[in-house]
Amino acid sequence: MNYSYTIRLINYLKYNWKKIILIILSFYDLRIDLRLLFDFFTFSTLFYTISEHPLAITVLITIPTLFNAKRINLK
Repeated sequence: MNYSYTIRLINYLKYNWKKIILIILSFYDLRIDLRLLFDFFTFSTLFYTISEHPLAITVLITIPTLFNAKRINLK
């Protein structure tokens, strides 16, 4: 039973590795700004983050559409 979950995880990572790397890199790009937003939220920090990191924000906003674009049957 545990073996089938491992195979499914490997298949999932094999088909979605580019998307997962994009998400990880976007969080890495935003790490300092996210820390500032969580510690001391201001609208100026929020607007600065959106204006200075448009690609990372776009990737994070489109996460649901990235993973729903191609439904792969992982049996």
